[in-house]
Amino acid sequence: MIRTIFVTVLFCLVAIPLFAQEDAEAVLIDDKYLEDQFYAGLSYNLLSERPGAVTLRNLSYSLQLGFIKDIPLNARRNFGLGLGFGYGTSSYYSNLIAERTAGNIAYRTSVASDSLNRSKFETHSIEFPFELRWRTSNTTDYKFWRVYAGVKAEYLFSRRSKAVFDGRTDSFDNDDVSPWQYGLTLNFGYNTWNLHFYYSLNPLLENNASLNGEQLRIRPIRVGVVFYIL
Repeated sequence: MIRTIFVTVLFCLVAIPLFAQEDAEAVLIDDKYLEDQFYAGLSYNLLSERPGAVTLRNLSYSLQLGFIKDIPLNARRNFGLGLGFGYGTSSYYSNLIAERTAGNIAYRTSVASDSLNRSKFETHSIEFPFELRWRTSNTTDYKFWRVYAGVKAEYLFSRRSKAVFDGRTDSFDNDDVSPWQYGLTLNFGYNTWNLHFYYSLNPLLENNASLNGEQLRIRPIRVGVVFYIL
């Protein structure tokens, strides 16, 4: 369903500049006009395809910021590409506990005797967004509609699991978390406020991660807001 919506948006982005009629007298053309080159975002994290025993807890979130090179493809410069580089951090809170013993990592869900306060996966990443961009902006109008759809790759240079119990904390680098994450993105909105959606194309954990004999195939989904500057 999500992939179908994404493909439809991509088709619309390509079709709009091909079929839209521009008023040459009304549109100011500037061969140096660029838009939306810096971004910052805040999202709420969900975990799809998780086993029934795994439940979300606390407020899972993502923060992101970076630079995107705006590459207009038409004379009006309202349709083009965006290629970027940025930083992101994410935390995923749940009742899933990761434990390292004798060099191995095992997973279980919390029980009443655990006195668990919180458990999470925490990541820090370098991200590489690529966007197909359409907007209603021009050289004099700074309040406009935008629809940016694309893909994003993330290299996770820090991957940790942390569980806080009454009286103790277990925290370690978790190599089961996939170092590369890939996903589909969709950002749309008007003026300052823009909705952000991200759907991961690969699981958060490597194939060897399992819970009660069932492979953990959890995938991140993010819903939030993104702000563009300059």
